Amino acid sequence: MSVIERTPYEACPLCGDEAILDIGTYDCTRHPLYHPPLPPTISWCECYRCHHVFTDGYFEGSAAAEVMSRVSPSQVPGNAPHRDARWRAVVDRVGACCSRPGGEWLDVGFGDGSLLQTAQNAGFAVSGIDLRQESVERLARLGIPARRAALESLEEQARYAVISLADVLEHMPFPRPALEQARRLLAPLGILFVSLPEFGSLAWKELDGRRSNPYWTEIEHYHNFSRPHLEEVLRQTNFEPLWHHPNGRYLCGLDVAARRVAS
Repeated sequence: MSVIERTPYEACPLCGDEAILDIGTYDCTRHPLYHPPLPPTISWCECYRCHHVFTDGYFEGSAAAEVMSRVSPSQVPGNAPHRDARWRAVVDRVGACCSRPGGEWLDVGFGDGSLLQTAQNAGFAVSGIDLRQESVERLARLGIPARRAALESLEEQARYAVISLADVLEHMPFPRPALEQARRLLAPLGILFVSLPEFGSLAWKELDGRRSNPYWTEIEHYHNFSRPHLEEVLRQTNFEPLWHHPNGRYLCGLDVAARRVAS
């Protein structure tokens, strides 16, 4: 069985600059989701111009399908008890930023579905999209509308009060078009919620110092964002960052909320 290949980035996927610095190659064969024919290593780069940190390539087509052929059991709807307490503070903070109570909340790449369940309990009309058909069917059986769809395929412009990218943006080969699409789908003054591991945080540096940082070997990740860099990209795509909080859901977790502003 031949090893599948990543599609190389020809330039920085954020700013387009072609000056790229290699910063390290890591063995990912101990990752829980690793399996042949996935490549056994991941190489990371840094853009000389904007300092964005990203992998040297991404998976697409059949290669992407192979990467997504396995999923952690904890990320499948219905495989764990409803964990409202884990998301309640996030939903409350996001709801406080909305221009009116309730509204439609779209979760992109909904994982175990618990964020949507919590938002529904708080009065939002919720729905989710995901690329894994089994996850879509499982969430629908829990009574939450779900579709197998990519973010870029949606056409409901200016519809949603909230869109969440909870541990999703770092999985997208090209984050800027994803943020621009989220803005198109949000209603005026709509809220974008993003969570991801915070590159360069104190916890991140401590993990690096112990040589035990799991994010350098994350098979499905293509990007590492610091908080300042993420907020800069949000501003560039016509969002106004509103708040940020560390989260205790995983190592180095960061939550950020931003409001859609007029272009």
